[in-house]
Amino acid sequence: MDGSFRIGSIFGIPIHIHYTFLLVIPLFAWIIGSQINYTIEDIASIGVPIDTSLLTAGFVPYIVGTIVALGLFFGVLVHELAHSLVARAKGIRINSITLMIFGGIATMEEGIPDPKAELPMALVGPVASLVFGILCSLMAYAVPLFNVSPGMAGVLIFILGYLGMLNIILCFFNLIPAFPMDGGRVLRAWLAGRMPLHKATRIAADIGKGFAIIFGIIGLFFSPFLILIALFIYIGANMESTAVKYSHLLQDVKVGDMMSSPVTIVPPAMPVRQVIEMMYTSKHLGFPVVERDTLIGMITLADVNRTSPIDREAMQVRDIMTRDPISLPPTAPVIDALKIMSARDIGRIPIVQDDRILGIVTRTDILKVMELRKI
Repeated sequence: MDGSFRIGSIFGIPIHIHYTFLLVIPLFAWIIGSQINYTIEDIASIGVPIDTSLLTAGFVPYIVGTIVALGLFFGVLVHELAHSLVARAKGIRINSITLMIFGGIATMEEGIPDPKAELPMALVGPVASLVFGILCSLMAYAVPLFNVSPGMAGVLIFILGYLGMLNIILCFFNLIPAFPMDGGRVLRAWLAGRMPLHKATRIAADIGKGFAIIFGIIGLFFSPFLILIALFIYIGANMESTAVKYSHLLQDVKVGDMMSSPVTIVPPAMPVRQVIEMMYTSKHLGFPVVERDTLIGMITLADVNRTSPIDREAMQVRDIMTRDPISLPPTAPVIDALKIMSARDIGRIPIVQDDRILGIVTRTDILKVMELRKI
């Protein structure tokens, strides 16, 4: 994920931190520290007495707030690890887990979701948060049994009690049927047992959008952060619904069925100026580069734009082309081509078999097929 960096791995799964995570930790630390007196009352109300002599001294509230904030994101990591381990057990490859401003996200390589796999994957995250919250709460109750000073005991009880409450809240909040949250995925898995997946996704996404609107309205009066969560849910629901719709429309189509053929090719020795003229004439913005019947590169308008107009006059295709381009066999699913185009930000993929170019598939070709299959 852009804007993130790796900090390690757990169970072979890379763990990344997004830059927004570094911004939200000080914010959470300040919020928790500044409201520490109110939180003490909440924790004491459940029967755990707290000595506040150290807890409210000097900068201690903000130090404690930082520890709680980090502990909260550790709980989020436990939540995402639970999702990831169950997914891996179901045969889904896990690329990474990223901690960010809204919590965490596990990046998985999956095609059309399998409801039988999605249901346990979605449920295990909230269950992990609930178990983690209960453990923290039990440890808060157990602190007085150890030989620590009353002030330090108060700090430990506050941290553990706060983390217990937050993770239990996180569990039940994630179970709200607001797709793409866990509860929304549980809803989709349940609906998918009674109707086609794309219809189940559309219904779950529409319900998620409804919850997002409600959260946004409430956020206008009570919390700007709730507005951000509403936007996250609304955008996520729309993206997931669109992705599943595309997968449904393209699930039986191979790139060989829709590629453009024959394809216009250019030799590596062709002057760049001549390629530009071909782009103007044909209205195509990219051509495969072939030498001795073998694909060796792609030249696109983006490659041309990376050079100055003066230098282009003396250059050949081989000087600016993209070497070792991504290609697909004619039997590859079209949805794979679309995923590659989106991930790599490219507009066309050559179709190759036995080192010979058979045709080319563009993003426009895929969009046309989807429009036709809607009929």
